[in-house]
Amino acid sequence: MNNSKSIDKVMKILKEVYPTHTKTTLNRMRDNPNAFKILISCLLSLRTQDKNTEIASKRLFEVADTPEKIIKLSDEELQKLIYSSGHYKKKSMILKYVSKEILEKYNGKVPSRKEELLNIKYIGPKTTNIVLSFAYNKLVLPIDTHCHRIPNRIGWVETKTPERTEKELEKILPKKYWRDFNSIFVQFGKTICLPVSPKCSICPIKGYCKRINIKKSR
Repeated sequence: MNNSKSIDKVMKILKEVYPTHTKTTLNRMRDNPNAFKILISCLLSLRTQDKNTEIASKRLFEVADTPEKIIKLSDEELQKLIYSSGHYKKKSMILKYVSKEILEKYNGKVPSRKEELLNIKYIGPKTTNIVLSFAYNKLVLPIDTHCHRIPNRIGWVETKTPERTEKELEKILPKKYWRDFNSIFVQFGKTICLPVSPKCSICPIKGYCKRINIKKSR
């Protein structure tokens, strides 16, 4: 089976196993998109589990759901609200900085252009693409650790960084799958295609995977 047919088959299988309207916090946000909330949730999600991001986001947005409200919070108040996300002191500083930039440079509205988002300090390519995809419905590929690791493991790409993975996937992944790719692969990476000891014996796409760099599996 050639690579394009294999990719098509894998995406169809995974889309059936992992419906994109369920599971993740961001998927739920897509139903009623708010660019600022999506951006802040992404920043809170760095180096923490999704359940902790959800707790921190919920607590924060009950008190402050706009750049103006976040800036008005004291450092102690903000840190207490986002404590469950971990690294709360640094994240508090980042949230205030980003909120200030959005207020002063973009009149309080989260930019919808990739270049403008990337120009804001602390907003990287993954967060940028998540905002563009989930808030503004643009066809981009948000690449996190799962979306980088799994295509390399399957054998679709051979890359060293998420940024290169994004570029290579843009060449081979049909655009009809771009909108759902992140959601599907994040769920797949958290449940079956784990970073260490993936559950290959029960993997729904094991017949299409080259198992690159897998030293031990279940």
